[in-house]
Amino acid sequence: MVGRIIETELCVAEGAEWLAAAEPRFAHALTLTGPLPLRRRPDGYQAVLGAIVSQQVSVAAANAIWGRIEAAGLHDPLLLLAASEDDLRACGLSRQKIRYARALAGAGIDFDALRLVPDEEIVATLTALPGIGRWTAEIYAMFSLGRADVFAPADLALQEAARLLFDLPERPKEKALREMALAWSPWRAVAARLLWAYYRVAKEREGIR
Repeated sequence: MVGRIIETELCVAEGAEWLAAAEPRFAHALTLTGPLPLRRRPDGYQAVLGAIVSQQVSVAAANAIWGRIEAAGLHDPLLLLAASEDDLRACGLSRQKIRYARALAGAGIDFDALRLVPDEEIVATLTALPGIGRWTAEIYAMFSLGRADVFAPADLALQEAARLLFDLPERPKEKALREMALAWSPWRAVAARLLWAYYRVAKEREGIR
């Protein structure tokens, strides 16, 4: 079952209204953040490559690396496979990320078919590739496929935002935050948008690319 797809700002606003009614702290956060962003991106190979680029680096660094990749034309899978390691390192990719990017480029994933499968099948398909963990797959499902009830509890910005908003004694780990987010279904992806927006307000920097 595919479930609800977030297509427009109105979908996000509907989810935010539901969350505010269900959880007073979300209602408070919304008074600080204002309307939440849609955060829809194109799906497909480039979206997953962009997620790999974003792993374990700042938003600014990820944007800079992606800009160099695009300028070199290496966002095309065939050109990436043909590029030398030196070419890819010049863009800012580590040796490990070069391996991940090449594995993705050569995998031949049917990204059109992914639009039609349940959330967990998306995660299983993408995490079968080296270097693509559950965080990357969940970000793809949320932003590129618009899945409304996907969350990414391994995300450090989400963990920190939850700690601040819910006045927790420490940053919740992935398992604890995943369990906490069950109460935010069927709008967990909007809850993620809200927590990222709250993180931006609280920390004065972006938490997600």
